[in-house]
Amino acid sequence: MQHQYLVVSTTCPDEVQANTLARALVESRIAACVHISAPIRSIYAWEGKICEEQEFSLQIKCLQSRYSELEQLVLRLHPYQVPEIIAVPVTHGLPAYLDWIKDNTQP
Repeated sequence: MQHQYLVVSTTCPDEVQANTLARALVESRIAACVHISAPIRSIYAWEGKICEEQEFSLQIKCLQSRYSELEQLVLRLHPYQVPEIIAVPVTHGLPAYLDWIKDNTQP
């Protein structure tokens, strides 16, 4: 693979916020695609307490070269003080799909 591809995960507190973030990422061509899950239940530790909330999970497909822009956009639009932003490298994939990601994430 000539280009490096990533799948980046984040969560949002509601569907409206998830859609807003996903659209901003795709419209800016930072991401080729964002999958938004059905509501999920998150249990996590925050500021010394165990919390339980409904969230929407986003799986963002992008080029590694656009990660910095992705992180900045998520931080700017996200309502959480410390949002989840975790990037996982794609080591294998259907060449035509990877080409589609590349073609749709060029600045």
